[in-house]
Amino acid sequence: MIKMRTEIIRVNQNHIGSAAEEGLRRGGEILKAGGLVAFPTETVYGLGGDALNPESSRKIYAAKGRPSDNPLIVHICRFQDIRHIVRAVPENVDRIADAFWPGPLTMILQKAERVPYETTGGLDTVAVRFPSHPAARKLIEYGGGFIAAPSANSSGRPSPTVARHVLEDMDGRIEMVVDGGEVGIGLESTIIDMTVTPPKILRPGYVTREMLEHVLGEIDMDVTIMRDDSGQTPKAPGMKYRHYAPAGRLTIVEGEPGQVTAYINERAAKDKAAGEKTGILGTREQIGQYQADVIKCMGNREDEERIARNLFSALRSFDEERVTRIYSESFPTQGLGQAIMNRLLKAAGHRVVRLDEAGERSMEQEQ
Repeated sequence: MIKMRTEIIRVNQNHIGSAAEEGLRRGGEILKAGGLVAFPTETVYGLGGDALNPESSRKIYAAKGRPSDNPLIVHICRFQDIRHIVRAVPENVDRIADAFWPGPLTMILQKAERVPYETTGGLDTVAVRFPSHPAARKLIEYGGGFIAAPSANSSGRPSPTVARHVLEDMDGRIEMVVDGGEVGIGLESTIIDMTVTPPKILRPGYVTREMLEHVLGEIDMDVTIMRDDSGQTPKAPGMKYRHYAPAGRLTIVEGEPGQVTAYINERAAKDKAAGEKTGILGTREQIGQYQADVIKCMGNREDEERIARNLFSALRSFDEERVTRIYSESFPTQGLGQAIMNRLLKAAGHRVVRLDEAGERSMEQEQ
């Protein structure tokens, strides 16, 4: 890929001044001309291109090194614009939009003809999101109203939660990065398939199953959320391929806290003796008991929002410190914990060690 100059503009989401407004307008012109702009959302940073321009979508895949059958999410800045890119808007879509849009939720619907297959990964469905971040919405408006935007990272790496992460992967590959500081949530949006009955969650996120069921009633869950992917064509981002992975080999350890701590310390000591640089992802309740080269505290176990916000930056920091073996505590799979575990499992290639009450390893699944 030919290197280009990547312009950086800075915005304050609480007050978009005249200079930032002009920068966002310039970003919109880049998008309308077929270029790429990375920008903050409330979830993670996105890598934007004109969703209705097949060449823009091809550029996104090339910049990320992303398989072309992995669908892109189309971002809009007004709810009514959804009617221009889908065949029909069922009544339950209005209900769920009233509850969660703008916000960290993506809906899968039947695409309109004007949405190119290059954007949808060859599918007749389209993923649509209406973000709440004001800079994102301004950029989408200036860019023509329909911006395809996966996370702004090289395919397979942890998603970026600050502009610095974007530049690590995208500097010289895209025309502009909008630096809006650290994002608020830190995990990608929940994705729900509205083309099936009952609606089905394809990727968990900040909007949980319980929240969706309160609005829609019965909700189904895709079987790949907490287990290894099938070989079928992915209907939404993050379903088929290994994602969010640090360079080091990550293993999740599940069991009683004392047994988990003992096992991780034992394995980390053996790895270090073998010449590996070791890292541990832990919570505040256990962090003082670990021994390794690099130890990252995710926050209090009951504060799932903080854990979610810290996850990707912690995984990236292991790469910065050249850690080669990483161990992580596991988390409950209810509420936001399900999204945290989904990302961890993807990052680990579903490599999990489960311990019984005596601390003996009962199962290890490796990919």
